[in-house]
Amino acid sequence: MTTATTIKVSTRVRDRIKAQAGAFRSMDEYLDQLMDAEERRQMVAALRRAVQQTSDDELRAWQDESDAWEQASLRDGAEQ
Repeated sequence: MTTATTIKVSTRVRDRIKAQAGAFRSMDEYLDQLMDAEERRQMVAALRRAVQQTSDDELRAWQDESDAWEQASLRDGAEQ
């Protein structure tokens, strides 16, 4: 059994949540999905920032290492 709690929101916000949750999911499920989506959005934004801050030398080094691993994997697969 899960524990429930009450959060204070305006009637307007409660009604919006209820309307968007619709008849096919609970407000709890809807809010959980919203939180998951926001967490994904934040992770993607952090990844974008990290990629933008990566120097050309670091990108080349990553690409070289990635290519080496791919070639090793292809060789291993061909030997089997």
